[in-house]
Amino acid sequence: MTSVQWIAAVLLGAAALMATWRLLIGPTTPDRFVAGDALAVMTTAALAGLAYVMDNPIYLDVALIYGALAFVGVVALARVLEGTQP
Repeated sequence: MTSVQWIAAVLLGAAALMATWRLLIGPTTPDRFVAGDALAVMTTAALAGLAYVMDNPIYLDVALIYGALAFVGVVALARVLEGTQP
């Protein structure tokens, strides 16, 4: 891995730690939902980076499916939080 890739990995890890902290201690429920969505986006980015580093495109397929499922989950949780029925 190059130094740029290491820096990106460290920054992604730091962002994941901060989002996890907000998920655990978030003062309100919407804060926790946003932190969970941020973690899902970071996981998708990490899978894409892993595909590049390992030179294996199967991780891109996994990242695409994971991102789509995370989006649907966040929309469903937002609707529940809002109080409307799906």
